[in-house]
Amino acid sequence: MGNRRAPAPGLHELRHPRYKMNLKPLILTGLLGLAFAWSARSADQPNIVLILADDLGWTDLGCMGSTYYETPHIDRLAQEGMTFRSFYVCQNCAPTRAALMSGQYAPRTGVYTVNSLARGKEGDRAMRVPENATRLPLDKITVAQALHDAGYATGMFGKWHLGVNGDYHPGKRGFDEAIESSGRHLGFATHPPSDIPEGTYLADYLTDRAVDFIARHKGAPFFLYLPHFGVHSPYQAKKDLKEHFDAKPPAGGHRDPTYAAMIASVDESVGRILAALEEHGLAGRTLVLFASDNGGVGGYDTTEPPSSRRGITDNKPLRGGKGTLYEGGVRVPLLARWTGVIPPGAQNDSPAAHVDLSPTFMELAGTKLPDGYVLDGVSLAPLFRHPEATLPRRSVYWHFPGYLESYVHPAGWRTKPVSVIRSGDFKLLEFLEDGHVELYNLKDDVGETRNLAGPLAQQARRMQRELDAWRTSLGALMPVLKPADATPQK
Repeated sequence: MGNRRAPAPGLHELRHPRYKMNLKPLILTGLLGLAFAWSARSADQPNIVLILADDLGWTDLGCMGSTYYETPHIDRLAQEGMTFRSFYVCQNCAPTRAALMSGQYAPRTGVYTVNSLARGKEGDRAMRVPENATRLPLDKITVAQALHDAGYATGMFGKWHLGVNGDYHPGKRGFDEAIESSGRHLGFATHPPSDIPEGTYLADYLTDRAVDFIARHKGAPFFLYLPHFGVHSPYQAKKDLKEHFDAKPPAGGHRDPTYAAMIASVDESVGRILAALEEHGLAGRTLVLFASDNGGVGGYDTTEPPSSRRGITDNKPLRGGKGTLYEGGVRVPLLARWTGVIPPGAQNDSPAAHVDLSPTFMELAGTKLPDGYVLDGVSLAPLFRHPEATLPRRSVYWHFPGYLESYVHPAGWRTKPVSVIRSGDFKLLEFLEDGHVELYNLKDDVGETRNLAGPLAQQARRMQRELDAWRTSLGALMPVLKPADATPQK
């Protein structure tokens, strides 16, 4: 007991006169140690910029094949980085955003769609559907929270769609700075309110905030999330850009000058972000990703024939569009640039998904979540240096236990309750009203035109069993058939 060392003095004790002479050296040594540790740690932590378009289709970029839309800055990302050609999201915006932020599939977050799963007319729905969460539950740890705890400055400017009131606002979900705005491209409001000059275009306003964020945080790792409201309806574009496309002939099913001008505004935003990174010497220390939250509004002539209305864009060769679980609704572009790390012009065809971004960012930041918190995705980081590699998983999954009404017919559906699995080259859809399945080989038939469920019945059964086991393991909420006398006969 007599040899026991006295405890080191706490900060309150350092104020005592007997420590007065040693105070400055102690503090200076401590600060220098912290600074050295931070600098060693931050040197290995890249900045992360995630730019998300809204409702942009798989072919709505020059680098993805469009000769009508003009996207030189986004195309530059593809030229200088990697294109993921099989990147998957949900069929509409809210569940994709929940998956991006939480790293979890919809059955874990409860966010399956926008508003209600009981869309369309009650009498036309054969099943009773579960409740849908319209806000990301507060027990979900966002990737912003994880990166903030790892020492990142975090900023979000744009469409959140996971709750804007009280503790659900992104400013309470891990973002140091957060301005939410969606619903209009002109005459918009923000949460929290801000002064907006008359005539300001939303994409420009959000980009102003993002560029300013980069300038103020250039000296330490930052996570910038820029989820544009473009190119979602209402279709509103800047006059000069629309006039440019008014004079351009349609090509490949892409034809609408207002929509094209909106895409051009998102492309201008990407160009400004890249220029800001280069201005501050950050290109080699920054991973930049560009994606969309769901497929384009079009392609319904392939899922709801006969249809005279095609939507605002065309997703061919993919089948369907926003709101469907066919490829046109859930496959979107993902471009990734990290100068000096990702080889220029690289491509990868491995199925990747929204739930993969959280584990990717956490691996790059050198952080992880508390024990017991499940991430459903896998990190894409190994692919950045080795684009030819494949991901260590078997399948990608979807579960949608509700209805989305048609965009093109007075009655009908973009989708009915359905669960989906992609495993290797094969994709299976199980429709829950009657249990029928569709099986496609996407390598040979990306347009999903030939249902192989009959010829490849054994493959279909195997995938259906795996899909059912996945739903069970996540406790997925299931719709229930109404009694026969509750559904009008047609």
